[in-house]
Amino acid sequence: MKTAEIPTPSLLMDLDAMESNLLRMAAYFNGSGPKLRPHFKAHQVFALAKRQMAHGAIGLTCARLDQAEVLVDRGIHNILVANEIAGESKIRHFVELSRRAPVMVAVDNPSVVSDMARLAGKSELNVLVDVDVRLGRCGVKPGEPALALTRLVLEKGLKFRGLMGYEGQVALPPGAEKDRVVGEGLTRLIDTKTIIEGAGIPVEIVSCGGSSDFSIAAKHPNITEIQAGSYLLMDSSYVPFAPEFQPTLTILATVISKTPGERLVVDAGFRAMSGENGLPSIKGMPGLRPKALHIEHTIIEIADPAVSIEVGDRIEIWVHFLDQTLGLHDHIYGMRKGKVEEVLKIEH
Repeated sequence: MKTAEIPTPSLLMDLDAMESNLLRMAAYFNGSGPKLRPHFKAHQVFALAKRQMAHGAIGLTCARLDQAEVLVDRGIHNILVANEIAGESKIRHFVELSRRAPVMVAVDNPSVVSDMARLAGKSELNVLVDVDVRLGRCGVKPGEPALALTRLVLEKGLKFRGLMGYEGQVALPPGAEKDRVVGEGLTRLIDTKTIIEGAGIPVEIVSCGGSSDFSIAAKHPNITEIQAGSYLLMDSSYVPFAPEFQPTLTILATVISKTPGERLVVDAGFRAMSGENGLPSIKGMPGLRPKALHIEHTIIEIADPAVSIEVGDRIEIWVHFLDQTLGLHDHIYGMRKGKVEEVLKIEH
C-alpha cells in the first residue's frame, strides 16, 4: 500500500525516524549504569515494546493494570505499574496478575497498603513507594513520611522493592536551569533512599526520569532505572525539551475545501488529533499554518500563496501531543519511503 491508498484521516509513523530514536536511546543505556524501563503508554503498541526489549530494556513501565496484563499475556513479565491503584476490584486485579508475573506497583497511601495485605492471600505483592519529588501529583512526601510508609509495607508482609520518584516532563531546553531543576528532584529521592537504608532497609530499585531528562538522571550513581517513554515516537511539542530525538508521527489528511489566497480545510480535526498542547504544524509546508481545529476539520491559513495545493491533495500534519492522539486511533501505519511497511495495532 502506498500513501495515496491510505484512507484519511490516518495516523502515520516514520519507521526510519522511530528506529533512529530506538537505537539512540539503546546505545545510551548500553553500559554499566542505570537501565531503561520504557513507558508503554507512550505508544501502546506491543510490537514496539518487543523492539525496546530486544534493544536492551530491562522491562516496561505501564500506567494501568490492563496495559500490564496485555504485556504479561504476551510474555513480558518485568513490569512496573508506575501509578497508584485503589479500591477492592483493582487491588484484586493486581493480586491476580501477581500470581502470573512479578508485576510491581507504586503505593503512596497506608490504607491501600493495608488493603493489599488483606487481599493478597498467599500471593507475593511487589511494591515501590512513590515519592513526590517535584510534580505535586501522586507520591508520599520525601524523607521520614516515605520511611514510615516503607515500614508499613514491610509490617504488612508486602515485598518492598524500592522507590519511584517521577518528576514530570521537565519543560526546559538543555542547560544549567534544567540541570538544577532535575537535580533538586533527584536530591529529594536519593536523600529518601539514604534515610530508608539508614533504618536498615535495603532499597533495590530507584526508578525515575523521562525522555526530557533521562541523561541528567542517568548520571547519578544511585539511580537504577529510567522510565523514558516519549522518546520513541516523539511529538512536535516535546522536541525542544528532548532535541536528540526525531518526531515520527503525522496525521494524513485530505484537502476537502479551498478558498484561494485565504484558507484550506482538511478532513481531520479533534477526532483525529489532539489540540490540547496547542496547534500542530504541517510537515514540509511552512507556507501553511493551522488556525483552528474543529471536530472533523482543521482550518489552515494559506500564508504563502506560492504553495501549490488543491482540493483532493493530501498533507501530513505533525502530531503535537502523542498521548491524546494515540487514544483516537486503533492502528498506526508504519511508513518507509512512501509505502506502508507494517500496520501496528494500538492497545487501548
